[in-house]
Amino acid sequence: MELNWVNGFEIRVETDGKETCISANRAGLLSLASHLQALAEDTPGCHIHLDAYNSLSEGSTDLVIEKTD
Repeated sequence: MELNWVNGFEIRVETDGKETCISANRAGLLSLASHLQALAEDTPGCHIHLDAYNSLSEGSTDLVIEKTD
């Protein structure tokens, strides 16, 4: 699956144990929307793994989104 990023994207994921907050600028939200659409078209079990090393803002919590049946 190819992930398409909109230039200038910023995405942060934070969790406090009770809730998780995903905050992003416009480019980040458009990127996430594109990723979710690509994942929806893929096969069950496929997933997207985002972390501070490849896409999220420094200090973010890792985020895994998986397609189920």
